[in-house]
Amino acid sequence: MIVAHRGASADAPENTVPAFELAWKQGADAIEGDFRLTKDGHIVCIHDPDTKRTAGKKRVVAKSTLEELRALGSGIPTLGEVLATVPAGKSIYLEIKCGAEIIPPLLETLGSSPIDASEVLAISFDQDVLKELKARAPQYATSWLCRFETDAFGNLRPTVASVLDTLEAIKADGLGAGKDYINEAIAAAILAKGFAFHVWTVDAPEQARQLLDWGATSITTNTPGKMKSALAD
Repeated sequence: MIVAHRGASADAPENTVPAFELAWKQGADAIEGDFRLTKDGHIVCIHDPDTKRTAGKKRVVAKSTLEELRALGSGIPTLGEVLATVPAGKSIYLEIKCGAEIIPPLLETLGSSPIDASEVLAISFDQDVLKELKARAPQYATSWLCRFETDAFGNLRPTVASVLDTLEAIKADGLGAGKDYINEAIAAAILAKGFAFHVWTVDAPEQARQLLDWGATSITTNTPGKMKSALAD
């Protein structure tokens, strides 16, 4: 399963409707977008806490209204607008970039959308957000985001055992891991416990092939079209 990271973000401005529409044209199985709550309660698709990098002018999303963000002209879409791009049978990975305050409007927006619950995956680095979301809306799958690293002694951090404990504690359905330091043993341990195993952000086809050979559930990439083509060869 090939997931378009912030849309086809290598070919169009990230987290915009054109990037998501291009991802679908390139054959992506799913799109991934980042979502935050505005001052006036709208859910918008933007990665950073402010607009400086993508719009050139700094406005803090949580302290701005939707109208103020729109005025920047950088194409920040609402969650509803992003959901409207998703074709039947395709999926969306919703990365929650703020706290649990987003959950009520998130569930309201999803509930009024024609998208099926089975086509939605909520992802976040924040364990508490995923735990609360799962408790309030168990119909939506969740995946905890984690970046493996090694310490000064070469030991993996966090440990696989602690990751599994976290996934069980928050009742997550899977793990989303950064591509670095992943090996077959890590993949096997996650999958053996019945969790999905998603990996981000992979742009090298040879690495994607290796991860898929190890059983990865999905690969998130900036270049969905090129990745689909390369993996089809």
